[in-house]
Amino acid sequence: EVQLQASGGGLLQAGGSLRLSCAASGFTFDDYTIGWFRQAPGKEREGVSCMSVSDGSTYYADSVKNRFTISSDNAKNTVYLRMNSLKPEDTAVYYCAVGMRSDTAPVFLDYYGVDYWGKGTLVTVSS
Repeated sequence: EVQLQASGGGLLQAGGSLRLSCAASGFTFDDYTIGWFRQAPGKEREGVSCMSVSDGSTYYADSVKNRFTISSDNAKNTVYLRMNSLKPEDTAVYYCAVGMRSDTAPVFLDYYGVDYWGKGTLVTVSS
């Protein structure tokens, strides 16, 4: 079974940093797209960042670019989201997701090619 386990959320002050992790299992960690989505209270879920494992291409929502960095450790079957300069508007439940095709990465954040979802981890940023 494909499983995605997100962790690393917590409560912190604006301006702080946090690293989220998503441990994946049940599939070969080679040719796929993996990324992060989030859902803030009362808002729709939105794409945050994703990457193509095949060629290393990364993509970010405008709201987080230059602050967040996505990376992976293939040996550990894990993807990370390093979040710096956090703002209250970053408060949300963050979900990791996987698509079984790496060539869908350019449109992954628009929900194309998303095949599996993990449970979310809550990030709360106070003012």
